[in-house]
Amino acid sequence: MLRTPSSEPRDAAELALGALAWLLGDTLRAQRFLDLTGLTPESLRTSIGACATQAAVLDFLCAHEPDLEAASDALGILPEELAGARRRLPC
Repeated sequence: MLRTPSSEPRDAAELALGALAWLLGDTLRAQRFLDLTGLTPESLRTSIGACATQAAVLDFLCAHEPDLEAASDALGILPEELAGARRRLPC
């Protein structure tokens, strides 16, 4: 997917949810996310709209550059924009 810089940053929560959908598409990556965050599938379902959960998604991606790059590519944005979304979350 073509990645281009955006003149206006996209909504941080929207990016986090898009990144979550991307990471859940890979079983091993999803399990690593759950293991590292301590979330369970059930707690993830109930907290998906919570700022802390969205922050956990972005922190997870920022901690592993290959995942950050791949998620950014899938979302059609630059990795810097996805990483920057963490700072824009209100939590």
